[in-house]
Amino acid sequence: MGGDEMDGYYCTICGGIPPDRISIKRILVNGIETGIDRLDWIIAEVRKLQLADDTAITEELLKRTKALNYVPTKKATEYGEALLKEYKDEGA
Repeated sequence: MGGDEMDGYYCTICGGIPPDRISIKRILVNGIETGIDRLDWIIAEVRKLQLADDTAITEELLKRTKALNYVPTKKATEYGEALLKEYKDEGA
């Protein structure tokens, strides 16, 4: 592994993300397994807001997910539903 905190870490062989730095979690979006980078962090940050309304929770989950991952515009509703489900499953 090469790099540092300032420049970021990378694989010295392929230049990609080093395996020990991958933080992608897989969830089902519309029945299709989809990887979401830093999902645990996203959920933790939204929990800190202590929101009670599902719509507000979904909006915050999507906002943070879109900042770190590609979310197709046409699939935003499906992503929101999947993210909310994961949020609730982890809180149970």
